[in-house]
Amino acid sequence: MVNSIVVCGAGTMGSGIAQVAAQAGFRTILYDLNDEILKKGETSIQNNLIHLVTKGKIDETAKNESLQRLRFSNKVEDCKADLVIEAIVENKEAKTGLFNQLAEINLPETIFVTNTSSLPVTAIAEAVYRPERLAGLHFFNPAPVMKLVEIIYTPYTDKKVLQSLKEVAERMGKTPVTCKDSPGFIVNRVARHYYLETMFMVERSLISMEEADKTLESAGFKMGPFKLMDLIGLDINYAVSEIVWNALGQPERLKPSALQQEKVTTGRLGRKTGNGFYQY
Repeated sequence: MVNSIVVCGAGTMGSGIAQVAAQAGFRTILYDLNDEILKKGETSIQNNLIHLVTKGKIDETAKNESLQRLRFSNKVEDCKADLVIEAIVENKEAKTGLFNQLAEINLPETIFVTNTSSLPVTAIAEAVYRPERLAGLHFFNPAPVMKLVEIIYTPYTDKKVLQSLKEVAERMGKTPVTCKDSPGFIVNRVARHYYLETMFMVERSLISMEEADKTLESAGFKMGPFKLMDLIGLDINYAVSEIVWNALGQPERLKPSALQQEKVTTGRLGRKTGNGFYQY
C-alpha cells in the first residue's frame, strides 16, 4: 500500500502533483536540485492552497494539514518512499539515470513512475534496474485541477503495480485510465488534430488563431488550441507531435507544424517564457 510519495522535479507539473499528493493525505517530499526552482515550487503550492481557502474549496485546517505532510528537499538521499513520481526534463537518459540512482536507496517494493508526455515508457523501463516496478503516470496541467490521469504499462509492468497506481490516483480524486504504451498514449494522440488542424488553417490564412480559439471555446472546449499549447509549453507539445508522427510512419495528416517549429526554434515557448502564440 502506498502511504508516502516522492515527486522529483519542482517545476509547474511536479509542484502541482506534490500538492495533489499532500492534499490526498500522502506523506510527500518534493525534490529538486535547483534551490530556486524548489523555493518557487514551495511558494506556488502555498499560494494555491491559500487560494483554495479563499474560494471556500478547503478550510484552514485542511490547508495546514496538507502543508504539514509536505517536505522540500534538494538532497537525493531524502528521496525514499513507497512511490516515486518523476517529473523532470523530457530526456530519457536523465530519467533513467535518476530512477537507477533512486533504486539503490529505496526498497525493492518501491514503485517508480514517469510523468512523461512524449517519451516511450517501454524504452525507459528497458534501461532501469527493476522494469517490473516502473510505469507511466501521466498527469495533465494544471495537476491540481485536471481530473484525468493516464496509467501507462509496458510489457514488463507488474499487474499489482497497475492496481496500486489506480488506487493512488483514485485517492487523489483523479479519474485513472489504463493504456498500453504507445505513441502519445491516449489523450495526446487523439488531441494531435485539435492542434495540428487549427495550425494548418492559420498557416493558410483561413482563420486567425484568436478566431480559432474563440470558435472552439464557444463549441464547448474549455481552452482553445493556441491558448492550450501556450499553457502546456510549445516545446513539449511539439515534441509529442514529432514522436507520434515518426512512430506512426510520418503520415501527412500528423506532420508537425512549421508554425509551431518556428516558435520553438526561437525560444517562444508559451507562458513559461512570457511569449508563445500570445504575449504574457
